[in-house]
Amino acid sequence: MDYNQLALEKHAELKGKIGLEVKSSLATREDLSWAYTPGVAEPCRRIAENKEDVWKYTARGNWVAVVSDGSAVLGLGDIGPEAALPVMEGKAALFKEFGGVDAFPLVLDTQDVDEIVAIVKAMAPSFGGINLEDISAPRCFEIEKRLTEELDIPVFHDDQHGTAVVTLAAVLNALKVVGKKIEDVTVAMSGAGAAGIACAKILIDQGVGNVIMADSRGILSSDRDNLNDAKKAMLAVTNRNDLSGSLTDAMRGVDVFIGVSAPGVVNTEMVQSMNEGAVVIAMANPVPEIMPDEAKAGGAVVVATGRSDFANQVNNVLAFPGIFRGALDVRAKAITSEMKLAAAKALADSVEVPTAENIMPDVLDKRVSERVAEAVREVA
Repeated sequence: MDYNQLALEKHAELKGKIGLEVKSSLATREDLSWAYTPGVAEPCRRIAENKEDVWKYTARGNWVAVVSDGSAVLGLGDIGPEAALPVMEGKAALFKEFGGVDAFPLVLDTQDVDEIVAIVKAMAPSFGGINLEDISAPRCFEIEKRLTEELDIPVFHDDQHGTAVVTLAAVLNALKVVGKKIEDVTVAMSGAGAAGIACAKILIDQGVGNVIMADSRGILSSDRDNLNDAKKAMLAVTNRNDLSGSLTDAMRGVDVFIGVSAPGVVNTEMVQSMNEGAVVIAMANPVPEIMPDEAKAGGAVVVATGRSDFANQVNNVLAFPGIFRGALDVRAKAITSEMKLAAAKALADSVEVPTAENIMPDVLDKRVSERVAEAVREVA
């Protein structure tokens, strides 16, 4: 099936993927009188007296803003706000379908950090949470940091933390299959942008033995003089032996490869250089860092990608709807590292008996979001 053509036809037919649902009938004058004038004045007065009542009398507690500037749309790059809107609509549809969260796509015609922060802060009173999406690094780090510090509602950059949560779940179950403990393994990572750094951080929080990160110019090491501040910060917690060189050097003798970078940057020989029981999680989309058959030819025991047409799909939809559902349910003011670790464990535990061909739950299984939400609620 030509999914590109089908997508064009469906988007044109439906005029997008989301709409507004009215929760009650507005068929009579009485309906109008309580829903709008004159009755609506009373909840307005109550909220004016006590702002906390906004959570009682409005839908704010179930609303999330999906905010993007269109600067780093997966697989497409800097395509601008208008072109990013179909992706943000899709994200909103997934929020609703898998988490029961009402999400609103908001694309911004600016890539200025100060402007984005100011806009999101100004509209925050309408929302119970903010989901940042497809904003390029390193700006995304500062935007998330500032908003997290300055708002009292959860701020979540899915490209970073959603990816990190599902990646950790995949690693946990893959290590069960190959019989290794996370504290004993070394991970080589291709990609040191927003997703790569978040994946490295969550692995470190989980107690991984070592992470060796590489970008397009090679391993992040002390002899590099071309690292941005975010990459420099990772040197303090990764690459414990200060290895230098290329991605080929990074993969030699490691247990796990994680790719959040570009298609075709790994070959069979590089996988062959890994330790016995190798795990390959190649998530570049639509073409992964190495195709599954090539990784298996190199000796990989467990192979995962971001694609739905291969086994072991590692997809953010397994994480973000449940994470926000749980956070909104308890009026959490932030999404913490502990919540993300709990979400990853809940995801991993959703697969009762992991196998080489089944380390991730089905992305269409809505029970997964419920388990993730419960795990987040318990931690919060």
